[in-house]
Amino acid sequence: MTEKIDTLISKDIIIEKIKEIAKQIEKDYEGKEIHFICVLKGGVIFMVDLARYINKNVYINFMDVSSYGNSTESSGNLKILMDLDEPIAGKNVIIVEDIVDSGRTLSMLKELLLSRKPESLKICTLLDKPDRRVSQVDIDYTCFQIPDEFVVGYGLDYAQKYRNLDYIGVISFEEE
Repeated sequence: MTEKIDTLISKDIIIEKIKEIAKQIEKDYEGKEIHFICVLKGGVIFMVDLARYINKNVYINFMDVSSYGNSTESSGNLKILMDLDEPIAGKNVIIVEDIVDSGRTLSMLKELLLSRKPESLKICTLLDKPDRRVSQVDIDYTCFQIPDEFVVGYGLDYAQKYRNLDYIGVISFEEE
């Protein structure tokens, strides 16, 4: 089988939307520090570009979490593969995600982080796939809502491939 990728969202459209979201975050956090928590691995490219377009200091931290294990269905338990390296108590935190799909992992992560007593906690995602949602998650900043298709690029992968694409594409598989 060969993999075929059709462009869903171009690089230029992505960058324009990220600039727009960055300006909104800047406005919402005027006079306050911003602490990003990037959810690895997919959120890295989005988070870096988002931080670049915010004209103030942005503190960055990373978490790697999973609720899926080796399955395609959530186990209902949050597994922390890599935790934060500093406390978030009293800080204005924005979780930066590549995509919100079922919402299971993100809702558990949000609950965990709220227990650590940040001043505020919001969610920013590059992509939102609401048709797949099974857990309620309030998203504060969304770049794009997309249909229920498997997408790659701009940090999102298929079998660890295609993260480096500078656009979002829909992957399909064709018989050779």
